[in-house]
Amino acid sequence: MRRSLAGVALAVTSMVALSFLIPLAALVMSLVKEQGVTAAEQRAAALAPVLALTTDPAALRESAASLDAADHLVVHLPDTGPLGRSKAPAALLERAQRGRESISQEVPHGWICLQPVVLPGEQVAVIENFVPEEELTRGVKESWAVMLFLAVGLIGGSVLVADRLGAKVVRSSKRLAQASRALGQGDLDTRVDPMGPKELREAGVAFNAMAHRMTELLAVERELVADLSHRLRTPLTALHLASERMAGTPESARVEAAVGELETELQAIIATARTPLAVGPMGQGMLGAEPSTGDRAAGNGAPGPRCEAADVVRRRTAFWAVLAEQQQRPCCLDLTQEPTGVGLSEDDVAAVVDALIGNIFRHTPSGTPFGVHVVRTAHAVELVVEDGGPGIPDPDRALSRGSSTGSTGLGLDIAQRAASATGGSMRISRGPLGGAHITVTFALATPSRTGRGPRLSRRRPTWRATRRPRTSG
Repeated sequence: MRRSLAGVALAVTSMVALSFLIPLAALVMSLVKEQGVTAAEQRAAALAPVLALTTDPAALRESAASLDAADHLVVHLPDTGPLGRSKAPAALLERAQRGRESISQEVPHGWICLQPVVLPGEQVAVIENFVPEEELTRGVKESWAVMLFLAVGLIGGSVLVADRLGAKVVRSSKRLAQASRALGQGDLDTRVDPMGPKELREAGVAFNAMAHRMTELLAVERELVADLSHRLRTPLTALHLASERMAGTPESARVEAAVGELETELQAIIATARTPLAVGPMGQGMLGAEPSTGDRAAGNGAPGPRCEAADVVRRRTAFWAVLAEQQQRPCCLDLTQEPTGVGLSEDDVAAVVDALIGNIFRHTPSGTPFGVHVVRTAHAVELVVEDGGPGIPDPDRALSRGSSTGSTGLGLDIAQRAASATGGSMRISRGPLGGAHITVTFALATPSRTGRGPRLSRRRPTWRATRRPRTSG
């Protein structure tokens, strides 16, 4: 590309230079010639008054010498021969004498000027001034050389500037091409530094935005796979409990093996989804963007979903209460009667409840009590899940994605991202039951999204439902 741009600049500048140089050279030559002829005519005219006063050859030679043209000024007197070496054709001399007209004409090897002068007695003398060809072109070659030098400098400068500009364009294009090739080979971290002309800078900005958006979309897809896989652990837990109740039957071993294999595959899917992305032969694509549940909850500028958090918590707790009864886990449910509209879908809220309660079943022994509470504040809805287990010794580490000991670490992460999507938060402490006390705060949906504002009246009395373990016999 640089060679092409330099060639275009060379061609264009050469044509422009020639279009000016050729007429200018002809003009210079014409001006020099015109100046030489004009000077010859002026010298001939200056000698005419002297000839009108005297025809003495000595006086005429002295006057010609004073005009610095003794070698080229010749006086043709009517009675005597020419005073000097004449180079005028005889026909022109006869024409000037008889016709008494001034003649300025090009002749071989120069230019001739004839100036007739009428003497006393109606006789006619002719002053001849010959201009050699050298004087008609004096300084022309030097002027042409200067103009040629300027033209060459102009062409060289334009080619140099075009080459520098082309180098900048080529450098920007090469970097953009290299970044595109690296992105195609799987390096999702590759970016370009926008440089060069405006169009290439805009292309670089668009490329960076595309790469960033691609990384975000891939991260969302991978986290969605991890979240869905994590949700499958809830029915898997139910299958595991069912297989335990079947202990001692011929089918129990087969069902237990199938459940174990399914749990192993599910764990592998979650681990694969959580590993850094490596696409193509380079294998350097790292997912740097953190997806949020809000990406699933709301589109760009479009009204997002909405649900009543208390209703979803009631349904999901009822599902887990069956398993809690089988494991003799006391379960306490406390729900507010005030509106609990949040800007999440029912599936997202259900995923939070399943993740938190599922962690209790997986990490605490049978018989451990737990409670679920939904509290409405002025601007938020708080979901509290607590248990009587050993608790979480390091809450900060537990909130770090994928760092929970002995698990994939996605349960708390699902809850945290759902809270962040609404502008809320999550905190972990030790509760009255002695174990973990997890509070997930969801911001209330705005009136524009819910169609009604939050109720500001006094809270109604809450109700409590308690599942007590069945006693044998």
